[in-house]
This record gives sequence, C-alpha cells and structure tokens, in this order.
Amino acid sequence: MNNLLEIWKSNKPVINAWLSIPNSFTAEAFGKMGWDSITIDMQHGQNDYQSSIAMLQGLSRSESLPMARVPWSEPGIIMKMLDLGVMGIIAPMINTKEDCEKFVSYCYYPPNGQRSFGPMRAQLIHGSNYFNSANENIISFAMIETEQAVNNLDEILSVPNLTGVYIGPADMSSSYGLQPKFDVKEDPVFSNIKLIAKKAIEHGKIAGIHNGSTDYAKEMIKIGYKFVTILSDFRVMSSNSQEIVNEMKNKSNESKNSSTY
Repeated sequence: MNNLLEIWKSNKPVINAWLSIPNSFTAEAFGKMGWDSITIDMQHGQNDYQSSIAMLQGLSRSESLPMARVPWSEPGIIMKMLDLGVMGIIAPMINTKEDCEKFVSYCYYPPNGQRSFGPMRAQLIHGSNYFNSANENIISFAMIETEQAVNNLDEILSVPNLTGVYIGPADMSSSYGLQPKFDVKEDPVFSNIKLIAKKAIEHGKIAGIHNGSTDYAKEMIKIGYKFVTILSDFRVMSSNSQEIVNEMKNKSNESKNSSTY
C-alpha cells in the first residue's frame, strides 16, 4: 500500500512533488509525471479540506503516494486528511519532544496513537483491511524549522513511530535572523542541515528537505536526505513563465531596435 517504504528499503531517495494550487486537474497532471509522492500543501498553499477532496480524486489513478502538509499539528485536520486517503502527513513547527509525541499520536490508531476510527474514503481507496494495515503504512514527518527544534533534535528523533523529519529552510533561516530562502549555504543553517541528516540516520529516521533547485536537491541526497521536494507547482509555473516572458520581450526589443524605417 505504501511504495515509499520499499524505495527507502532499497536505500534510494523519494522525489516528492508539492501542490500549492487548489486544482484537481493540476493534481491529476502531476500524478501522471512519475513523482514518487505528491504533497498537498494546506499550510502556505491555497488548499483547504474541500479542495483537497477533488485533488485526491484526481490522484486516485496515480502511482504517486498522496500526502498532505497540514496547516498545523492539530488532531482534527490530521485525522480528516488521513480519512480522505492521504498516506503521509507533514506537520509544521514541531519544536519539542512533546510536540512530536502529540503529532505522532494523531497519525496512528491505538495502540500506537489516538487516531479516531472513521476512514470513509481511505477505506474506499485502500480497501476494507485499511484499519489493520494503516499503522504500518502511514508516514509521519515532523518539520524542523526553528532554532528551538534544532536544540531539541535528538529528543524529537527519539519519538517512537515517527517516520522522520522535514526541514523548512525558509523558516529556519528567519529563526536565525537570516532572510528566508531555499538552498541555504550560510551557517548556522547549512551546518544544521548537515547535522539533521546525520542525526536522522543515527536514529533510524528519514530526513527530508524542501529545495529550490535540482542541483541543491542532488547535493542533499549525497549528504543523506531520502525525501526531497523541489519547488512547487506554483513556483515552477511562475519561474518558467517569467523566463518565457522575459525572453520574448527581449527578443521583441532587439527586433524593434534593429528595424530601419
């Protein structure tokens, strides 16, 4: 039911897509591209619970594993998204062991957690045996994106049943007084990025990170990251469209300047 677990068993990285635009056709198109997983962003993306229903329906024939970054680590939305059929949850701003323990408990049925039963669409999509197989297939990623979280890293990584940690480089940068951005090379954030990969491996967890370019993502894979995201649907569309506009306008200006009257 969860192909990412098999990828990680083979010691390979998972390549994750990020959907910020609340559109089922965009989701369906991304689902045909070959991404290992596709995450619906409900925190900073424009998606909410209602738009996520149609997006997940658009992904229903995809081999990409559906995931969601929830707006916050609270039980209501986490359990509702799992009941919709997502197989992984990324929770923002996990800063302490207690934060992480609560988050993990929302993702799993007893005895591993306190998730309430009522899978609805998840049972429709994943089968009548969903309750018995969910705990061993659901992925839980705690976002590490503050100085406080880095200071508590070992304790967070010690939480049972946590799949791994996911770095938010923009918030981590601002936490240290730097401008928020992807593909950070400045210390202390870059040192943290390398430390988190190392510590995750030591604790038997998966390290994930959001990237702004394929080159940086490849570098992250080399230092031990096994879950990498590159940009988002909105950022890819915006940057590529801007390049086209700039190229064509420059071409138009060159043509205008070279014309003779």
